[in-house]
Amino acid sequence: MSANLFIFLGILVAFITYSVVMYFYQRKLVKNLNEEEFRAGYRKAQLIDIREPDEYKAGHILGARNIPLSQIRMRYKEIRPDQPVYFYCQNGLRTGRAGQFLKKKGYKELYQLQGGFKTWTGKIKAK
Repeated sequence: MSANLFIFLGILVAFITYSVVMYFYQRKLVKNLNEEEFRAGYRKAQLIDIREPDEYKAGHILGARNIPLSQIRMRYKEIRPDQPVYFYCQNGLRTGRAGQFLKKKGYKELYQLQGGFKTWTGKIKAK
């Protein structure tokens, strides 16, 4: 085997290891709620849709504010740190990154809709 193959395999293993570690770390920061648990609490919290604006306009949970993950670093101050934050994205992958960022900024009560918006069966609003 050539040295290039060993380097490639080393990088690949490092990337996979990093991805797995980050996945479990993010899951620890943001509590996963099934739809029933999410419904029970989101009206008493800040409901944030972190999908991009075109996804939000196509349909979102009634009462949700759109703060896309791509803008969270600039707009996180719009989210109150003293109240619970209920997030969702399309399938549950982006919420971990948003939660990780907000946790560093001092936010404590972070929750996500398990499976994301695609699993939501409640009322939605489309623009």
